[in-house]
Amino acid sequence: MITKEQVAADYQTIQDEICQALEQCDGKGKFEKEVWERDGGGGGRTRILQNGNIIERGGVNFSAVYGKLPEVMKKALKVEQDDFFATGVSIVIHPNHPLVPIIHMNIRYFEMPGSEVRWFGGGIDLTPHYIFDEDAKFFHNYLKTTCDRFHPDFYLRFKTWADDYFFIKHRNETRGIGGIFYDKLTTDDKLNWEQVFEFSKAVGRSFAPIYTELVNRNRNKEFTEMQQQWQYQRRSRYAEFNLVYDAGTKFGLETNGRIESILMSLPPTAKWVYNFQAQPGSEEEKTLSLLKKGINWV
Repeated sequence: MITKEQVAADYQTIQDEICQALEQCDGKGKFEKEVWERDGGGGGRTRILQNGNIIERGGVNFSAVYGKLPEVMKKALKVEQDDFFATGVSIVIHPNHPLVPIIHMNIRYFEMPGSEVRWFGGGIDLTPHYIFDEDAKFFHNYLKTTCDRFHPDFYLRFKTWADDYFFIKHRNETRGIGGIFYDKLTTDDKLNWEQVFEFSKAVGRSFAPIYTELVNRNRNKEFTEMQQQWQYQRRSRYAEFNLVYDAGTKFGLETNGRIESILMSLPPTAKWVYNFQAQPGSEEEKTLSLLKKGINWV
């Protein structure tokens, strides 16, 4: 049986691997490292890269926290016990180039010691400022290949879950082109705990090759000031989702997490343009038309 200590140790290794890959991909930026402790139990390792060649701001954060759940979280999780342990790696990358996408990934493990409550969660999703069909197909096919190694139903099931989760209800649009998302994954899915854990790590290790490929496809393309302004508008949608709907943000704030680490998902610059209307036939209009659920990219 895997232990929470083993999960936390392997997640830290994945954090190290991803930071090394991102520094190599960027070619200039280096991660600032900070170790922190949480009042109530546990702590984490915050890694932030800013003002690189391609990464304007990126965070690759690890945490392992424990203690007593607040009442609001007990109700949200539908549990009676107080004691909890949670560990995970959370990543958000905001590039400085409007033709390179925003990317988010999270892998996490939660348990209530002394009980049967334990599960894995996570996912990875892509938020392009401009949606390119070939990039979207590459991204989703890579995720499907990863999922298919563990269960034939995982990709479609978790892709649908991502479409529903990363949806900005008040805008009636998806945050981006989705990806995969899952929560409370246990041995009920015909996998043993070791296999579920291996799937979690496989999702984590899909991040570096996916994002390196997408960056290198687009980093040398020229862009205009208008495209940069559109990037800032799309970032504002990202901020709206994370502040209004994101479950990880809510969990961190409700459990006395470290504010700087929780809000590292927000972009350094974003703009809200009143009543913006995309020009007919433009790339902006095309992107808006693809921000919807149920698109088959594979």
